[in-house]
Amino acid sequence: MLWLDATHDPKLRSWVASANGHADFPIQNLPFGVFAPNGGVPRGGVAIGDAILDLPAAHRAGLFTGAAASAAAAGYNSTLNLLMERGAGPRQALRARLSELLGEDKERGKLEGMLHRQSECTMHLPARIGDYTDFYAGIHHASNVGRLFRPDNPLPPNYKWLPIGYHGRASSILPSGTPFRRPNGQRKPAAETAPSFGPSRNLDYELELGIWIGPGNAPGEPIPIGRAGDHIAGFCLLNDWSARDIQGWEYQPLGPFLGKNFATTISPWIITPEALAPFRTAQAKRPESDPQPLQYLIDAADRSAGALDLELEVLLLTETMRQENMPPHRVSLGNARHLYWTVAQLVAHHTCNGCNLQPGDLFGSGTISGPAEDSYGSLLEITQGGRQPIALVSGETRRFLEDGDEVIFSARAHRDGCTSIGFGECRAQVLPARV
Repeated sequence: MLWLDATHDPKLRSWVASANGHADFPIQNLPFGVFAPNGGVPRGGVAIGDAILDLPAAHRAGLFTGAAASAAAAGYNSTLNLLMERGAGPRQALRARLSELLGEDKERGKLEGMLHRQSECTMHLPARIGDYTDFYAGIHHASNVGRLFRPDNPLPPNYKWLPIGYHGRASSILPSGTPFRRPNGQRKPAAETAPSFGPSRNLDYELELGIWIGPGNAPGEPIPIGRAGDHIAGFCLLNDWSARDIQGWEYQPLGPFLGKNFATTISPWIITPEALAPFRTAQAKRPESDPQPLQYLIDAADRSAGALDLELEVLLLTETMRQENMPPHRVSLGNARHLYWTVAQLVAHHTCNGCNLQPGDLFGSGTISGPAEDSYGSLLEITQGGRQPIALVSGETRRFLEDGDEVIFSARAHRDGCTSIGFGECRAQVLPARV
């Protein structure tokens, strides 16, 4: 694994005690985010164990030089768009210096006063999101959903030729922990002769990987697939909430609208490509009968290491479970390696017509499902369109989400010989619709 460096060393430990053995944020991770301590203004920070290192404070103390200082200076802002814009070089320099500062005990005295407990801080969106594009790159999800409506021909004819996507609504993207209201809209089940207006009856989650864009491209200048990695700033978890009944009535002919744009929840930490480097893996082998991608979507390096071996878990916490102090119910456990298209292919296709990306733009991968029922990434699949409710440990059942339900996503990257890292939680609770 030639991409590894000293920051990935599994023997590396931090003087921040909670980081050692931490499920999400050991010193080998060091993700970036925007936080506000109690009574403070939002600023850039770095997760280390159960704490957050204040980037502006460390910068003011003169702890960074050169490219690392340039990257750290972006932490003074309430968004990290400037850090994203500066690209891989400064980000990598900052990561290397942070690894030294948090790993060497001699620096402890300088930094201890710059740490804040995560539990006492408010997390904000890490960037000002100019544009949000949601893809459909999970082939098992696309096949499962297609079979519900088109049993004989579940995939659209273009699915294996190009990464399907649509432009979503950036203004309603919310940081983890922010509740949202059940959406209202027009609904028309097949058994009803005319649509009615009211709260969605079939509210669902969608388990996705979020991709943050770093340096952009000029209008009219496509990003070649071999250079796509230069434009990726990091990753997060993304819940593309879906009102299935509203969407089912409205989406012909232009696609999702009110069924999607009411809320999207993301985890607040930007997990860098560097932190995930040890967990890259080969793109899933395609059946011989599948068409080969067109040339602009082919890159040998991407094919050999363009996917991520990332375990993804979905938990459901109902109001009854909460009142009875019960743990959340695991709904599914999947893996990001099941995506049909790689992140580099998404970037290359998005820009092949000259579309310009900007720092802080966000992609959703599309719902990530595995081949088995216990790895499906939405209730639509798990319940077969609501026809087969799932039984929860509390004795309750669910076709789709009910008011008070809270959905929790988590992620873990594992590999023999490497320190495991995570993403932190992506969670939100459904509130009743406003009437």
